[in-house]
Amino acid sequence: MANKKSYAVIGLGRYGKAVAKELLQNGAEVLAIDMDPDVVNSAARAIPHCKCADVTKPGTIKELGIADMDAVIIAIAGNIEASVMATMLCKEAGVKNVIVKCANSLHQRMLLKIGADQVTFPELESGVRLAKNLVSAGFVDIAELSDEVSVVELEVKDEWNGKTLVELSLRRKYGINVVGLRKEDRLMINIDPEMLLRKDMTLVVIASKQSLKKLV
Repeated sequence: MANKKSYAVIGLGRYGKAVAKELLQNGAEVLAIDMDPDVVNSAARAIPHCKCADVTKPGTIKELGIADMDAVIIAIAGNIEASVMATMLCKEAGVKNVIVKCANSLHQRMLLKIGADQVTFPELESGVRLAKNLVSAGFVDIAELSDEVSVVELEVKDEWNGKTLVELSLRRKYGINVVGLRKEDRLMINIDPEMLLRKDMTLVVIASKQSLKKLV
């Protein structure tokens, strides 16, 4: 995978471990962190880089090198105070993308107010799905139709800007089938193949997971 990305996953419950494992399987570098040494020792069997640390303590983020990660996933919704503190410290340290699992709508509002870039409800988004979105190249959303085929909203890449679907020949080059186009929250199914694509559009495509990897 080009430009291998690095992630920190804080909290190794079922959700956190699912995120970490999926990221690893997709070639990312992952640092997994939990306060419980037993949890860390158990997770280390599947996740090579595990640390036992309290990220709510000032200085821990810097010591672990978390500030340089492409994204940090905080999966400790069961402890709202720790979740909020970890989020705040990550943003203060300069983490570019902080994604936090939340417990309820109040927790969500608190997290957004202190700078969380994305808040997820585990009932609505699985850890595996979150990880797939993170490692995908410009994928806005993924819905799996089967183990091999997905529906994806794909951002218009820089090199596609100002070109038409006819010019791009995405099916021939990448094996992806464009079935819709989203523009300003409006989804169009009947697409003019001669329409010029713009960066503010997303393409809705159906493709095999193998084909999607060609876009990374």
